Amino acid sequence: MSSSQQREADFAAFVAAQSAQLVHFARVLCGDLHQAQDLVQGALEKVYRVWRKREIEHPFAYSRRAVLNQYLSGGRNRWRETPVADPSDHHQQPGPDHATEVVTRDALLAALAGLTPRERAVIVLRYQQDLTEAATAEQLGIRVGTVKSTASRAMAKLRTSPDLIETTRGRTS
Repeated sequence: MSSSQQREADFAAFVAAQSAQLVHFARVLCGDLHQAQDLVQGALEKVYRVWRKREIEHPFAYSRRAVLNQYLSGGRNRWRETPVADPSDHHQQPGPDHATEVVTRDALLAALAGLTPRERAVIVLRYQQDLTEAATAEQLGIRVGTVKSTASRAMAKLRTSPDLIETTRGRTS
């Protein structure tokens, strides 16, 4: 097998192993599964161009950064469409009632939608991706102090978000 064929096989294996995690990351960033899939696809197209030319030391981190850049740069080109549900979703077997989890997740996504793209990116990287402040700063190309202040402002907004307050009302911790 030639080196270019090996690189293509390695990339295909990487995509098969990591695309679900990248889509999950993108969905939390943008709040929509279909837009998340498009973000990941666009990012992986860019990653592939680099992958063909040279070895990437940390492919998941590199790809996550590409998804993040795609999301942050997409603010100017946000979709104005309303996604339509996938018809195949209506034919699934009934399972346990996860209504509370769905309501909580939807409330969290709605609250995150109220943040600026940078605030949302900081919160997702810090708390959903569990990166350190330094790693978050590196991913976003900003200073650690900016990560701290942005996270603080974003968490204050989330604490007072009507979406989350209404969802958690009546619960005890």
